[in-house]
Amino acid sequence: MSDSSPVSSPASARPVLDVWCELQCPDCRTALDDVRALRARYGDRLEVRLRHFPLEKHKHSFAAAQAAEEALEQGKGWEYVEAVLGRVERLDRAGEPFLVEVAGELGLDAEEFDTALIDGRHILIVDADQAEGKAIGVTGTPTYVVDDQRLDGGTSQEGLRERVEEIVDRLLADGGA
Repeated sequence: MSDSSPVSSPASARPVLDVWCELQCPDCRTALDDVRALRARYGDRLEVRLRHFPLEKHKHSFAAAQAAEEALEQGKGWEYVEAVLGRVERLDRAGEPFLVEVAGELGLDAEEFDTALIDGRHILIVDADQAEGKAIGVTGTPTYVVDDQRLDGGTSQEGLRERVEEIVDRLLADGGA
């Protein structure tokens, strides 16, 4: 049996869009419209992954990344990300208590959020994302990576969604998905 796993073959794999994001970043809030549109257009034909790139200039961004991982674990990752990004100014002012409050608003286990922020159970995921981002040249957020192409949205969002769509459409056509 020389054939490994059919799941890992390029023809059956879904294209992946990594969205390098920081939940205290106003530019990432602006990018939400594009991410929503891409998720709506492709549905389950495109895997959209949240990748964390907390910036030192935002003091609550590392905690927010951990909170987003807890939300993902509890089944509402993107809803949580959208709720926090929609109120970046509130996160700036209130910090971690706001992150727990949003979890409660979404019907997530807020106590578990609080515990996760204290015990740091998601730190390794956030650290690994940040290290990988640096390794591939991410310098700011949002940054999109699809088909090994890095598209920087921190300077301008202009035309980025269209560029991502061109790449994904080509991948889907090539892969027969």
